[in-house]
Amino acid sequence: MAVNLLELEPAGFAQYCAEMGEKPFRARQLMRWIHKSGAENLDVMTDIPKALRERIKQTAQIAAPHIVRDTTAGDGTRKWLLDVGTGNAIETVFIPERNRGTLCISSQGGCALECSFCSTGRQGFNRNLSVAEIIGQLWLANRVLGRVEAERPITNVVMMGMGEPLANFHNVVAALRLMLDDDAYGLSRRRVTLSTSGLVPAMDRLRDACPVALAVSLHAPNDALRNELVPINKKYPLKELLAACLRYLDKAPRDFITFEYVLLSGVNDSAAHARELVKLLKHVPCKINLIPFNPFPLSGYERSDAATVARFRDVLMQAQFVATVRKTRGDDIDAACGQLAGQVQDKTRRRERRAVAAL
Repeated sequence: MAVNLLELEPAGFAQYCAEMGEKPFRARQLMRWIHKSGAENLDVMTDIPKALRERIKQTAQIAAPHIVRDTTAGDGTRKWLLDVGTGNAIETVFIPERNRGTLCISSQGGCALECSFCSTGRQGFNRNLSVAEIIGQLWLANRVLGRVEAERPITNVVMMGMGEPLANFHNVVAALRLMLDDDAYGLSRRRVTLSTSGLVPAMDRLRDACPVALAVSLHAPNDALRNELVPINKKYPLKELLAACLRYLDKAPRDFITFEYVLLSGVNDSAAHARELVKLLKHVPCKINLIPFNPFPLSGYERSDAATVARFRDVLMQAQFVATVRKTRGDDIDAACGQLAGQVQDKTRRRERRAVAAL
């Protein structure tokens, strides 16, 4: 079977070329052509000898996920539905802003964690994405956006799409290494953010293997409420999670953790909840990103009104926390936070169980 060159992290390129009897600089050339230049075939790689290109063609290919649908929201947010085979499709979102462009990347087909307010979790889970399927989202987006932009428009990457990135640790770390490598995408560690629901052992592994900016999906100021909203909290409760956050800061590219907090009307959005959050996080260097809930069918939750959001934010700011309210982008095409669903052949039978429970 042909090697998919998008599947190789930097060390993999070096090994592939070594096995062909080639020197390390050939690996760097290949990486630059594929990831920096976005080449989709070997014929354009003019500084690689034609004989070597022909040899590579016999053993390798460049195969990214296929774009099924390309949708642009009224605010310029762009969402791609990508076919990853066996009836599964994932979603990738590009968010353009004045001084930067952020690509939100998926790491799994669905998600196994089942956070109650997240559309992806409601879809169930099929499998982890491969390295090629993860980095292929960035490769594709650069190619598509590069056709209409003078410069490469993606300045930041967030692993905040479908799935829990740390549940697909090996493939995600391999993709992160490509994002950071100067011969590939050359992104700063500060400009690559991984969001996790709190898989504590994997947080420690990430700190040692490939520390990037870290965001933690918190959503509740106490264990009882977080157990309902983010079920993984039953395994890794807040005390363990916050201790892992402090350990992560030893090697993190930023001197703070970002905590994400989706505001759900009447559930976790009171001033009392905000004061409890202040007490919880007082010893953790952090910034708090407040996220208005983005509705999806049969979610059972409603968005907090603007006055409630402002009151919650003000409690945090009065306690000297940096607290921002995320501007909702792309909700008219279901591209906003918590709305990504794609098409998942659910192995967990989660949707069937929900349908039975609703009877």
